[in-house]
Amino acid sequence: MGAISLRKVEKTYGQGAKAVKVIHGVDAEIADGEFIVIVGPSGCGKSTLLRMVAGLEEITGGEIAIGERVVNALEPAARDIAMVFQNYALYPHMSVYDNMAYGLKIAKVSKAEIEQRVQKAAQILELGGLLERRPRELSGGQRQRVAMGRAIVRQPQVFLFDEPLSNLDAKLRAQTRLEIRKLHQELGVTSLFVTHDQVEAMTLAQRMIVMNGGRIEQIGSPEEVYQAPATTFVAGFIGSPPMNLLLGQAEGARFTLGGQALPLPRAAPRNGPLLLGVRPEHAQMQCDGAGQAPLWPMQVEMVEMLGAERLVYGRLGGAAFTLRIEGTLTPPRPGEALMLQVQGQRLHWFDAQSGQRVR
Repeated sequence: MGAISLRKVEKTYGQGAKAVKVIHGVDAEIADGEFIVIVGPSGCGKSTLLRMVAGLEEITGGEIAIGERVVNALEPAARDIAMVFQNYALYPHMSVYDNMAYGLKIAKVSKAEIEQRVQKAAQILELGGLLERRPRELSGGQRQRVAMGRAIVRQPQVFLFDEPLSNLDAKLRAQTRLEIRKLHQELGVTSLFVTHDQVEAMTLAQRMIVMNGGRIEQIGSPEEVYQAPATTFVAGFIGSPPMNLLLGQAEGARFTLGGQALPLPRAAPRNGPLLLGVRPEHAQMQCDGAGQAPLWPMQVEMVEMLGAERLVYGRLGGAAFTLRIEGTLTPPRPGEALMLQVQGQRLHWFDAQSGQRVR
């Protein structure tokens, strides 16, 4: 069984006055066969956490269990995991076949078993016609598939992916994301995938772990994290462009922002200083002022054309605001005043001090 338990896991570099704590008591339970994406900005501790699961970093405190075994003191080779790195780490002088088979040879697996495992992995990853080539004869996407094949042949309890798509161009990233999803559907192996790219996180994850500053901000499905972010950090990090966060004063069905009172479709969860969150796609343009209240005035500053959609940047009560509209709509002009309409169920409220979601 490939379930993973992280129990109050900590990591500190250095000792005494020079000690720097980078992972702060992380708790998470990952079910057998689940695909979990650990996502966050650079320096948030996601790769360090993955490397502790792999045994490449010692943990300072807490406990890591894979299956029913606590693995704190086990070497990486004894943890029954396989890791796919960002830089492929292929042997340049070996063929694709030998790269995939090397770990099995070291483990003294029989030649017949090696042949069977390599051929099966090559079939899954569509590498059958490339087995005699050297890494220098492959594209970046093909090299990454070889690295995944090398992991597959080991038949581990857990796959660990450390930003494996970062070196690929946009088209190859999309293609390889699809291959990884198909791979997980076929093999059903517990997988931890680290990335700073929210698109990768949203498209690959069954559940996401959003990290910030060595702490978990939220764990949930992509839908849960997007539709109900637990903190302003998650609201601003997940979503492109990010959620609009407006600091103002709530009083019943009115929100005062920069001296301007905005009517609300329903009363705020409480009175006082709050952060109001609105996704760019959850406000609608009412250029002629028509439609049902409430309407919010927005002063347009710039419009970006992105093909199927446009992004409208402007000011709302003195605060920056981004609106997403369909590319087929007539775009507003810079300097134009728009009237925006919002729905109550599309609004998000956060505490002005802690940044925590207000239920």
